[in-house]
Amino acid sequence: MKLSIDHVTISGSRLEALASAFAAAGLASDYGGIHSNGVTHMSTVGFKGGSYVELVSIRQPGQVAPWWHQHIVRDGGPCAWAVSSDDVGAEARRLRELGISVDGPHHLSRTRPDRVTAEWDLAYVGDHGAGAMLPFVIRDCTPRKNRVRVADSVRKTELRGVEFVVLGVPDVTPAAELFQRAYGLAQPEPWASPEFPGPMLRFLDAPLVLAAPGPNGGDWLGERLDLFGPSPCAILLGSRDFDRSLERLPLDSVNAWGRRRQAWFASAPMRKLRVGVVGD
Repeated sequence: MKLSIDHVTISGSRLEALASAFAAAGLASDYGGIHSNGVTHMSTVGFKGGSYVELVSIRQPGQVAPWWHQHIVRDGGPCAWAVSSDDVGAEARRLRELGISVDGPHHLSRTRPDRVTAEWDLAYVGDHGAGAMLPFVIRDCTPRKNRVRVADSVRKTELRGVEFVVLGVPDVTPAAELFQRAYGLAQPEPWASPEFPGPMLRFLDAPLVLAAPGPNGGDWLGERLDLFGPSPCAILLGSRDFDRSLERLPLDSVNAWGRRRQAWFASAPMRKLRVGVVGD
């Protein structure tokens, strides 16, 4: 199965605070309504390329979210990612035959404020929580536009969608072997970025980078892993005109991302969430 990012999920204790941080960065979101669990609600930043960023929180203080609860109450930011499939049941069977645990398929829904209902099938993959390590698999049962639409804030811009998920893991080597076994990916190549303290691997045939803490410990990624375990720790949005993104968006200094250029959103809330832009 080709890994095609459907969406990434970013969590926080207050949805309003998440939405405000994204809006200040030029990524105003659309409120998407309440999940069928009755506890969590969300907003989306949908892109023309089809992927989207989901902002998620609990509706009331003290509620216990069925997914990503620790990320939510601790303002953990990136917490999950999902990939698209034409047949969630078949993908679940394929992964089980490889000895990988799968929970599902499940049928879920969400009703938007305009009373339009979105329904989808999904399956949770692996042993680290919903979309935390291996991505969960999702397929729309209602029209895609019911679940997400292109946000007005990005509709006429150079941003094309979520291009990379950076996954924080204790050790990149066994994590890479797991992804190779699950998805038939090619051998990843060593990678480096100044934001990340330890070893990194990038898959050339998937929108995925693995990152581990530094060898001496005590860095931000090691602390994050202690709190949340393996899970996405950063996301990068793709830009078809990086110079335009630098002019238009509140981005920090430019770094190398292989042979490309990359910058993080500069505000304190967005820096904590580790959301950035990558382009040529």
